[in-house]
Amino acid sequence: MIIMKFGGTSVEDARAMKNVIEIVLRERERKPIVVLSAIAGATNSLLRSAQRALDGDLVKAHGELNDLLERHVLLLENLIDNRSDVQQLILSIRKRFDELKTLCQGIAILGELTNRSLDAIGSLGEQLSTMIFARAMAERGHPVELVDARTFIITDEQYASAAPLFDRIAQEAEVRILPFVQAEKIVVTQGFVGSTVKGVTTTLGRGGSDYSAAIIGAALKAEEIQIWTDVDGVLTADPRIAPAAKKLKVISFREASELAYFGAKVLHPSTILPAVEKNIPVIVLNSKRPQSSGTRIVADPPKSKVAVKSIASKKGITVINIQSSRMLMAYGFLSSIFSVFQRHQTAVDLVSTSEVAVSLTIDNTSRLDQIVADLRGYAEVNVYEKKAIICVVGEQMRSTAGVADRVFHALNDITVTMISQGASEINMSLVIDEDSMVRAVQQLHKEFFEPMPEHDLFEEVDA
Repeated sequence: MIIMKFGGTSVEDARAMKNVIEIVLRERERKPIVVLSAIAGATNSLLRSAQRALDGDLVKAHGELNDLLERHVLLLENLIDNRSDVQQLILSIRKRFDELKTLCQGIAILGELTNRSLDAIGSLGEQLSTMIFARAMAERGHPVELVDARTFIITDEQYASAAPLFDRIAQEAEVRILPFVQAEKIVVTQGFVGSTVKGVTTTLGRGGSDYSAAIIGAALKAEEIQIWTDVDGVLTADPRIAPAAKKLKVISFREASELAYFGAKVLHPSTILPAVEKNIPVIVLNSKRPQSSGTRIVADPPKSKVAVKSIASKKGITVINIQSSRMLMAYGFLSSIFSVFQRHQTAVDLVSTSEVAVSLTIDNTSRLDQIVADLRGYAEVNVYEKKAIICVVGEQMRSTAGVADRVFHALNDITVTMISQGASEINMSLVIDEDSMVRAVQQLHKEFFEPMPEHDLFEEVDA
């Protein structure tokens, strides 16, 4: 049994869905469970319609929904030949959109938009894409079963970013999915979407379809989890920044987690975790070029002498410097500082400390003013915005001398605001000005990967 997750660009139109059907059928003997995202841009449109309604602009809210409805109608008319099936699907889809319009009217009247309502609205994209895809497969004569993810992806009630209840999911997945797999059916289900114990729709947060695939794979002890996207795999850097970037054939779970968290958009940061716990390989593949071998992410990859595997980058970073002589020889001071971030539900990326100062970074500034106000009760606080994180990752960094020297040699004309190394022995992270990020990535890529090290770890990206 394998899990095959396809992102929004992989199912964006009829041609893309036909391609996905071919890819799934190629793996037919391995008993695939197909996890789909909404068609490209659908979730953004749905959430925009809710925001328009909250702003009191029902004309624009309904306009967003009408445009999205037409996209789905066009998709299914070009994908499904049976006119009776097409008409039935159109009626069903129109009914869903009429319900959303009614919900938007309620939002506009009340002037209130809760996360629970956002989940009800934002989850529709996956429900529609899977409904259309499953019907298309059935029309082509393939044994398929559409299983609503809300019947087995059970979560807590933290709407818009719900936490999965893994034990309950394992129980429900065994009941709701395994019988169809054993009956040689191709199971199709939604990513991103779940429900509370009481059956109220929830979502796992943006990018949660990858997470869904890993959760399902772990629950059912899958052989592997395939993440089909629109890139060839994990690369040595973002090819839009470093055109000479190469694909990595295999990397470790730890390396992939660091890269995902610090800006590599191939994977959702949480995706790796369920797979790591069950030691299930994750394969990143390109649905536009299914012949590409992709990147294999495993717990224990073959040893190599390559110190640095990839460079990730992340804009929109804010640095907060906290300085106080009260820190010196004091216990509990750091605890007081971090309690502020906990209270304001703001995650910290990097931390660097000295005897009397702490520097840290955040990428969510929605509560920055409150955080700074609270911190000033403990210390002097300075804030520096428009920063970027550059992250150099590789398992062999810990045992290779001179890596730091090469990093700083490559960045000798760029001011480094903050350095973090030691918390992760496979990651060296630096904070620089945002407008220097592209140049920094390019210079680091030239230092470590141009010319490319002679090693079979790397592979050309398909043209």
